Amino acid sequence: LDGRPTRRALDVGCACGRTTLELARHFDHVDGVDYSHRFIDKCREVIRDGVARYARPEEGELVSYQERTLASMGLQPYTNKVAFHQGDACALDPELGGYDVVVAGNLIDRLYKPAAFLDSIRSRINDLGLLVIASPYTWLEDHTPREEWLGGYLKDGQPYTTLDGLTDALSPHFQLLAGPRSLPFVIRETRNKYQHSFSELTIWEKLPG
Repeated sequence: LDGRPTRRALDVGCACGRTTLELARHFDHVDGVDYSHRFIDKCREVIRDGVARYARPEEGELVSYQERTLASMGLQPYTNKVAFHQGDACALDPELGGYDVVVAGNLIDRLYKPAAFLDSIRSRINDLGLLVIASPYTWLEDHTPREEWLGGYLKDGQPYTTLDGLTDALSPHFQLLAGPRSLPFVIRETRNKYQHSFSELTIWEKLPG
């Protein structure tokens, strides 16, 4: 973080809260927000019990029952620094603000109005604060109406990428500080099937004023 303030961070699209807790290693307070009530209930359960219990698909209808403790991951000391909230990334609670860092991991291409999210999130970030965006840019009309896509189409006859769209949307108030950088990630579906994908990471610094 290069000596930047580490008072408050926001993890938007926090799912079951792992990134939120990892951020709490470095920040005084971290808020995690997700649209799914089920995910937020699970986050709060894990914080309360100190353990994540889950059924892992193996094959067909077969599952194995797993558990991971926060202590085994070195995260137990940070549970008092996090809070989880159910919410819509495109219409966040007005009380969520004053952040030094906002993380939107694998989120932007699952929003129904990603441009609205980008426009509103700047008011929640402190001057010289950071907006961290990571996404594989898998635009699908099941999640995002075609007219709301940030990129991935021809514009004036030329390829217009999501990075182009992010730059156009953010450049009046942010500057690109780092990236783009491809980050590999793997999603386990069953014992024998995994998804291997890449998420493009960019880090944007909010300009003063």
